[in-house]
Amino acid sequence: MLALSIRQPWAYAILHLGKDIENRDRRFKYRGKFLIHASKTIEWHDVEYLRRKCFKLPDKFLVGGIVGTAEIIDCVDKSNSEWFVGDYGLVLKNATALPFYPVRGMPGFFNVEYDLE
Repeated sequence: MLALSIRQPWAYAILHLGKDIENRDRRFKYRGKFLIHASKTIEWHDVEYLRRKCFKLPDKFLVGGIVGTAEIIDCVDKSNSEWFVGDYGLVLKNATALPFYPVRGMPGFFNVEYDLE
């Protein structure tokens, strides 16, 4: 199944805070279900930003593996979503947390053997 690496705290925000856009600097053609891979990088300034916005965040983030799944339904260059800040945004729906599964990430979409059943 296809996976996409997303840095923390953004992977957490997609799964637990209703983040409905994943910001990117280029267009993506893929539409459909994908695995959310939490990269090993944590953007601490973004953690502090979300805390200042009064979002409840965990003390420790899961990194370096699959943490959930979502569906990409569009790729846009404009959006009214409060989460949209990039040049392009992958519009997400049906985000669901999954049990942590360690796997090495890669740039862009990459294949992971993972059975959702």
